[in-house]
Amino acid sequence: MNLLLDTHVLLWWAEERKMAPQAFTAISNPDNVVYVSAASIWEIGIKSARGKLEVDDAIFDVRADDFEPLPITHADARLAGSLPDHHRDPFDRMLVAQALAHNLVLVTRDPQIQLYQAEILPA
Repeated sequence: MNLLLDTHVLLWWAEERKMAPQAFTAISNPDNVVYVSAASIWEIGIKSARGKLEVDDAIFDVRADDFEPLPITHADARLAGSLPDHHRDPFDRMLVAQALAHNLVLVTRDPQIQLYQAEILPA
């Protein structure tokens, strides 16, 4: 299974916070490929710089957790811009677009994201 972590799930993983057992198992499974979008790194960086979020710099090294970085392509950006307006957060819209474009299962607890056609694994 190919997974894409929502930003809050990446933060929970880094903080070893509790999440749904099936999400934890899927992320931990070495047979699955786990992606972290550049959008999540960007979002964390902005919130951290504004003092809204306190993180250890280690969170930016996604490969340390054996996660794969997922860059944002022009096609991803175009798709994100054309999605229905279920969610106003541009970072979350990008994650949905990337999940759709790259055939990834989006690991999230955000109920607004579930309004899109992306495959979801509840966190």
